[in-house]
Amino acid sequence: MLIRPARHEDRSAILSIIGPTIRAGETYTLDPAMGEAEALAYWLAADKETFVAEDEGVIVGTYYMRPNQAGGGGHVCNCGYMTDGSALGRGVARAMCGHSLEHARSRGYRAMQFNFVVSTNERAVRLWQSMGFHIAGRLPLAFRHPSLGYVDALVMFQAL
Repeated sequence: MLIRPARHEDRSAILSIIGPTIRAGETYTLDPAMGEAEALAYWLAADKETFVAEDEGVIVGTYYMRPNQAGGGGHVCNCGYMTDGSALGRGVARAMCGHSLEHARSRGYRAMQFNFVVSTNERAVRLWQSMGFHIAGRLPLAFRHPSLGYVDALVMFQAL
């Protein structure tokens, strides 16, 4: 699997991954009614480095990295990951997380923090824990899941 910086010509492939995830409203705190242009503007914003994962020339995942906070918190990065539904269970998210950890170290970040991991996204929670993240905090009933109602969100952290 090749992971590389996103290019302008990747926009439609990125949208085909992030669009369904955003519309499902189950794992991100983004408005499910967000339009395509707004979704791309969010994912490709200037404050982020955005990457794509390719498998045999097909983009199957994407992630971004950005400083978690400004100023005194700028040494901690934050990432968001999305995998194409057809590629679930093929190690795409694991590969992107591994790449992001290496990239974060190369950029001089001292830690990586996921601010809001929906607790019912058990596959992601298990993956992040297997990649060395620990649950640093729990936000009770902080996320309104479209079918499960109010569920907890987790803050996950790893020192680099």
